[in-house]
Amino acid sequence: MSTNRLGRTLTLFGVSLLTICLAPIQARSQNSALIPAPFAEARHVQFLERASEGDIDCLLMGDSITDWWRRAGLAVYEENFGSLNCANFGIAADRTQGVLWRFENGELDGYTPRLMMLMIGTNNLRFRGPPNTPEEVSMGIAAIVTRFRAKFPEAKVLLLGVFPRGAEATDPLREPIKEINSIIATLDDGEYVRFMDIGDRFLEPDGSISVEVMAGGLHPTERGYEIWADA
Repeated sequence: MSTNRLGRTLTLFGVSLLTICLAPIQARSQNSALIPAPFAEARHVQFLERASEGDIDCLLMGDSITDWWRRAGLAVYEENFGSLNCANFGIAADRTQGVLWRFENGELDGYTPRLMMLMIGTNNLRFRGPPNTPEEVSMGIAAIVTRFRAKFPEAKVLLLGVFPRGAEATDPLREPIKEINSIIATLDDGEYVRFMDIGDRFLEPDGSISVEVMAGGLHPTERGYEIWADA
């Protein structure tokens, strides 16, 4: 299916089609891409406890790139978001399947957020199990947005494009990421879901990624988190 055609599919057919299309992805990934043991299980329990406390206005959801606002991005986070009632439910190594599993197992219960900032999908391309195609990853992201919106119809979603990865512009994952972002951009409805691709801000003029911005061409450094926060 072409990028444009899939984008129209995501926009036009909604929840039922997403459920049907996502089923084989989830089935194929049951043993390798849901909740890894033991560290993520413990984190999931912590998130359930935090959710039960309520008072969460904004939800940060994703993988290690979101998770590590607590690490390399901590000072930037405190300066920019510390005064907000945010909860960071990012888990390192997670994939779209894992986020959906977590949504269905309590991480959306006990509070009513006003906003979710979502950035997920890079691990679906190369980490923890067989890779998914850009179309499959996009369907997973769309299903996450759809599930969140069904639970919280008045909340907003800031959907971030998957960040570029690989130190060199020729890294083979650059094109699949561009394709994912092209597809999920169609989820922007101008009202409740806003898509924002800030990937170019991490790149040097030649398309490479500096180690000062992303360690290993993947995880933002403090400077990388500053770029994200500014955006």
